[in-house]
This record gives sequence, C-alpha cells and structure tokens, in this order.
Amino acid sequence: MFDLLADLVVFRGLGLDPAGHAGAALHFFVMDVAKILTLLTLVIYLMGWLRALLTPERVRRMMRGRSGPGARLMAVGLGAVTPFCSCSSIPLFIGFVEAGIPLGVTLSFLIASPMVNQVAVVVLAGVVGWQMTLIYVLTGLSIAFVGGYVLQALRLERWVEDYVWKIRMGEAALPAPGGSLRARHDYAWGEVRQIVGRIWKYVLIGVGIGALIHGYVPADLVARVAGDGSVLSVILAVLAGIPMYSDAVGIIPVAEALLGKGVPIGTVLAFMMAVVALSLPEMLILRKVARWPLLIAFAAYLALAFVGVGVAFNSLRSLL
Repeated sequence: MFDLLADLVVFRGLGLDPAGHAGAALHFFVMDVAKILTLLTLVIYLMGWLRALLTPERVRRMMRGRSGPGARLMAVGLGAVTPFCSCSSIPLFIGFVEAGIPLGVTLSFLIASPMVNQVAVVVLAGVVGWQMTLIYVLTGLSIAFVGGYVLQALRLERWVEDYVWKIRMGEAALPAPGGSLRARHDYAWGEVRQIVGRIWKYVLIGVGIGALIHGYVPADLVARVAGDGSVLSVILAVLAGIPMYSDAVGIIPVAEALLGKGVPIGTVLAFMMAVVALSLPEMLILRKVARWPLLIAFAAYLALAFVGVGVAFNSLRSLL
C-alpha cells in the first residue's frame, strides 16, 4: 500500500525516473514517512487506552523495595513496554532512588526503556521485518539485564548527585482518561498528538538521511566504509552514533537504508543502539543526576556491549 502511494506521488505525479537518484531517494522518503507515521498513529492510539496503567509513578511503585534477578527482569520488562525516553530519565532516576531501588536495577531500566518499546518494535517490524526486530529486541534486553549486574558491581552509588538522595518524588497524578469510550478516545488521541508532535521531526530527519543513502550513496562506497563487518567498522559505527540524537523510531529508516546497501546486520545493530542509548544529548541529560565517573562507566559498558553485539552478529553472518 505504501509502496503504491509512493509510486503514484513520485513516478506518476512528479514524473521522476525510477532508475534515477532523485526518484529512488524521493520514493524511499514518501514510502517510509507514510508507513512510519501511520504505524506510529495506530500503535500510540491503541496504547493510549492502556497508558494510564503504566505511568512513571506507577512504575516506581511497582519497583519499590525490589532487588535481585527478579527485580532486574521486571525492570527490563517494564523498560520494554513503557515509552519513556531521555526526557523522562531524570524523574524516573530520582523516583527509583527515592523508592529504595538498587542503582543497578535502575540503570537496567534506563538502558531498556529508550532502546526497546512497543512503538519502535511495531515500526521496526513493518520496515525491516520481524527477524531483525526480534534480534534487536533480544539483544537490547540482554544488554540491559546484564548491565544491571555489571554496573552494580562497580558500586557507583557514591557518584550519584547528593541532592538526588534527598529528594522525595511527589505523587504524580495518574492520567486516567475515565471510564467512557469517548473519554478514552479523547485521551488516546491526545497521546497521539503529543507523542507524534514531539518526534515527527526525528522521523523526517531519519527518513531523509535514509533516503539520501538509498538514492545517492553508491553501494560499493558503503561496502568499503562499513560493509566489511570488521571490528574497526563496528567501533566506527558506534562512534558515529554518539553525536546523533534520535529515538528508536527515528533511526529505523537509516538502518533500513544501510541494510539495503549491504552493511552487515551487526554493524547496523551497533549503530542503532548507540544512537538510541549512547547519544551525547542523552548523557548530558543524565549528567544532571549523576557525576562524570558514573556516566563514564555507564557509557563505557554500553559502548563495549554494542561493539560486542555488532562483532558477534557479523561473525555469525560470515559463518553461515
């Protein structure tokens, strides 16, 4: 359906050549923008009916006083189903600390939440298929789960800003939309307007970059720069993702274009994860509640984990 829409707009409406660079790039742009925004609207609307059940305050209460493997599993699971991004990192961090949740469990949640959420999963599956989506989700959740143990072992609590330990997070009002169907519809549509209104620019930027790669960047050039699957290429992919800022949805079309140019799946996974969970803006936001030693340890673990994931999947591909 979206491919047909792009054909009508680009090739029939604008008369561009399907074999030309401009035609290929614009076709990619129109198709992916329509697909991603449609999926975003549908998924966010449906989740809006249930959104009141998993507010940050309710997540905090569910996690209060928990520790051990069960707490980490819950933290990772809640991170995967709650659409919280870096804008929610500070209140969640403060609320988790105030609730007595171990720092390692808190960091597991903060790793899982931006990398894996239900909106990104549906959009990713619609763009690159369920196989890559499953790989992305499982590796993201594994990194978050293991990260809780690794970072907890470093005893990083002393590097949390002092004021965080003294703050008591106020009870957040639950955004319950009411019992009537009309009230739930109004609330769900409000969620669509709020979330899509916040991230649409990242979608357009991501699709625009993907379109330029798809239409104008020669496949052999991409293959020479990032397509050999070496350890160095994975490291460079992670480093390239750090200065960027996007949520999991916005980076999906870039990943789609890179895969289409023959970049190995491990390199693409490492790049996606770095953009979503290791970006410089994300670290600067977390700096408000954590000192540099904690941030450096957090970022170093993520970077090593992402490189490890990329190298492992590239190696598996070469063996198949």
